[in-house]
Amino acid sequence: MLVAFSVTPLGVGENVGELVAEAVRVVRESGLPNRTDAMFTTVEGEWDEVMAVVKAATDAVAARAPRVSLVLKADLRPGVTGALDAKVESIERHLAGNRD
Repeated sequence: MLVAFSVTPLGVGENVGELVAEAVRVVRESGLPNRTDAMFTTVEGEWDEVMAVVKAATDAVAARAPRVSLVLKADLRPGVTGALDAKVESIERHLAGNRD
């Protein structure tokens, strides 16, 4: 499965980068395939392992913020691996004019 999620600390002012970095650190240390962009961090793996990483990342932010917002989107495709890269590669092939 792929899970794209965003953890936002609330009640700590406008500069939240340091706290968000704590969540991303948890994801990267998990060893699961992941990618972070300006809005979401996407993690790939099995349900239990991905959800454990999301919880740990959220807990890392909650340890330093009085309130936390969590947005999560999941793509569940049993038996599929490598989707984190394959989906992007497919789009790039189409943009390049290759239809295979």
